[in-house]
Amino acid sequence: MNPGVFVAIGGSRDGLGKTTFCVNLAISVQREVSDPVLYLDLDLDHCGDGQQVLGMDRVATIASLIGNMKGADHGRIAAGITTHPAGRCHVLKLYDTPRELDQLDQSLLGPFFKYLRTRFRFIFLDAGATFTAFNLKAYELSSLIFFLVSPEVMVLNEAPARLADFQAAQLSKNIINIIFNRYQHGGAIDPAIVGKKLQKEVLLTIPFEPGPVEKSLYDASPAVLSQPRSQFTACINQLSAFLLKDSVLRKLRQPNPEDGIDLATLRLLNRSLAGLEMGAGSGSTADLFKLQSKEEFDRETEFKLRVHRRLIELMDLKKIETEAEAAKDEKKVAELWDRTRAVINRIIDELGTSLDLAERKRYAKEVLDEALGLGPLEDLIADPDINEIMVNRKDQLYVEKGGKLLLTNLRFTSDKHLRGVIDRIVQPTGRRIDEKSPYVDSRLKDGSRVHAIIPPLALRGAVVTIRKFKKERLTYRDLVKYGTFTEQMADFLRAVIESRLNCVISGGTGTGKTTLLNIVAGFIPSTERIVTVEDSAELQLPQEHVVILETRPPNLQGEGEVSIRDLVRNSLRMRPDRIVVGECRGAEALDMLQAMNTGHDGSLTTLHSNNPRDCIQRLETLVMFAGYDLPSKAIREQIASAVDMIIQLNRLSDGSRRITHITEVTGIEAQMVTLQDIFLYKQTGVDTKGQVKGVFQATGLIPKFVQSLKERGIRLPQGIFTGSMEV
Repeated sequence: MNPGVFVAIGGSRDGLGKTTFCVNLAISVQREVSDPVLYLDLDLDHCGDGQQVLGMDRVATIASLIGNMKGADHGRIAAGITTHPAGRCHVLKLYDTPRELDQLDQSLLGPFFKYLRTRFRFIFLDAGATFTAFNLKAYELSSLIFFLVSPEVMVLNEAPARLADFQAAQLSKNIINIIFNRYQHGGAIDPAIVGKKLQKEVLLTIPFEPGPVEKSLYDASPAVLSQPRSQFTACINQLSAFLLKDSVLRKLRQPNPEDGIDLATLRLLNRSLAGLEMGAGSGSTADLFKLQSKEEFDRETEFKLRVHRRLIELMDLKKIETEAEAAKDEKKVAELWDRTRAVINRIIDELGTSLDLAERKRYAKEVLDEALGLGPLEDLIADPDINEIMVNRKDQLYVEKGGKLLLTNLRFTSDKHLRGVIDRIVQPTGRRIDEKSPYVDSRLKDGSRVHAIIPPLALRGAVVTIRKFKKERLTYRDLVKYGTFTEQMADFLRAVIESRLNCVISGGTGTGKTTLLNIVAGFIPSTERIVTVEDSAELQLPQEHVVILETRPPNLQGEGEVSIRDLVRNSLRMRPDRIVVGECRGAEALDMLQAMNTGHDGSLTTLHSNNPRDCIQRLETLVMFAGYDLPSKAIREQIASAVDMIIQLNRLSDGSRRITHITEVTGIEAQMVTLQDIFLYKQTGVDTKGQVKGVFQATGLIPKFVQSLKERGIRLPQGIFTGSMEV
């Protein structure tokens, strides 16, 4: 094996994410190489933090091993270094207790670190924020130093002095590379400002993504393993791949890499990281994820505002748009867009003489979208690979794409512009949003579900969440292909629905409850009358005999509201064979249970809960909202009598969705609703690409209703309640 490479990670102060960065980079590199990799914790002030990030109870210390250098007992040193439980990398820290440092022979540090170079292909050094005799020895052996900064003024003000300390220690400035961590797009401090302040180009910008990173820390499982679809992981994996390039390794293995990584290579890395593996070059919205400096954005925004102001002078857009929308005439609406597009092109010809053809087309489209459409949302809605759109404020738009949450470079020009788009969304559905009613549920013309909330409830500006509507209706075969459940489980669910058992689909936000409800409701025979009740109509049932009901918010006087509970009660008078409620989240749960108990067998609904037992408890809580002061025993008896089956959905760490439980409600015993699992999903591990591996298992228990299936002439495949299938 070639001599190992020391890569040091430091910064000007604590709290920059150095340890998280170092641990994840070490594991990412180890996953790509066969030779061992070492994470070395030399942070004198916070020694042991890396151990917590890795979720390890015990880690060997240099203080306990270094004495073996005197007798050149290298075998004992090698055997004493701890390995991460998942086998991802080796781990070593400076000390367990400060007392160990007093007994440590510092003269052996240099030989000890040089020995590590013979054992490990990479040694990732977590050096902390201060120079010590311990980390300085390792710094001197480092071929590369990553210096972390974050977008805070105090951090940037302190950074130049610390970089000067590196030079004072005779460490080459050329091997120091800037990592800009926790960057918030549109913030006051961007990579260009950092580069100018530190007089060195930023090597890598890692976007601010607290959710996945904090979850990985809470779970004590590094993000590159537990959050494989996060932007943070994408950045770390890109940097890992860069370090393992032959051309880079040759340079790093030089005894004294005074020239560091050449600037051309550095810029190439920056370009490759700009997309953050977010589909750059593979989709129609690739450019939406490329970073843009504040100066570029301000310049473009100013030009678009000039075009827009000139457009308003030439056309009464509000009047024309209102007339076209009121007439519900698609032809008139199309004519308006064509006429407006032509005017915008003329204005750009007048104002943008220095623009090339591509820039003219882009500006024309963006101004048109902002004038008549939904502004920056238009491209996101048009992208079929985007499942969800999240506007946190006017200048921060996230999307979910391929199971990952990704920050786009799109922005609204102002809070007023964002509010105008929200009004444009809600008005066609007869809903409103204002200070008296500061949140609303609505839908787009294509059926996509929209939730909006505005100040004073949303403190940083209006927030919009759009769950996109799938144009093509998914079938159970699609979910089998995606690994949500197996063919045998699909056969079982079909039998459950055809035999008119009442089912609750349970799961957290974004687990696919509505999608699964849509699919299992498709098993209802076409000869039956179905009534659906939803806040925003999303279900796409294939049957002909379907009545669709949707709630209505109160008017300006606070009157005229029609709730899900009102609609469930009304549906009972419509001679339904089945009632399908999009989601139970309030007092309507009682009405739904009563409907299930009074001749409307085979009804379906969804519920927010984490497992089947939680589902029962949440149903009990929701029934209490009805205000009848029913005793718990009576509520549980009602639930046990009404609900036959709970289908539990969960979203796993890699973004995939699985049915983790199909559970039968068997009755009530000792005032507790009794359950038995028929099918389970058990996770067995995570592969090298971060994909969750697991097995669907039949528990071997036979549902109580199997005999009634036979009486109805419904036959299940032989052996369906035994065996397992790996996915």
